[in-house]
Amino acid sequence: MMKKENNAAGSELEKSKIHIIVEIIEYMSNAVVSKTILKKTTGNVTVSSFAIGEELEEKTSPFDIYIQIIDGAAEVIIDKKEFMLKKGNGIIIPAHTVHCFNAKEQFKMVSTVIKSGYEEE
Repeated sequence: MMKKENNAAGSELEKSKIHIIVEIIEYMSNAVVSKTILKKTTGNVTVSSFAIGEELEEKTSPFDIYIQIIDGAAEVIIDKKEFMLKKGNGIIIPAHTVHCFNAKEQFKMVSTVIKSGYEEE
């Protein structure tokens, strides 16, 4: 699998400008491509595209992650439970849970991580 960051490290999309979210990133064959929308110490928003057959390995995050599918459909596995998300669907991946993504068809998603507030749990 090839993973590509589509913009310079730490850079964000232009502010005070309308963006067509599904057009921010394109599909690349045999690749997962990511682009930063916002990146702050308190969290980040990223858009990613997955070519058919691609996957992201299992991992855990110390923070909740909100995933929204903006094109295609994705298989999201959270603590060994499978969820099929299609365009317009979203799901919260709880902090400290094992999760991964599989592209049985190509898809694009927006992921939002908010790092503040986790101390309360």
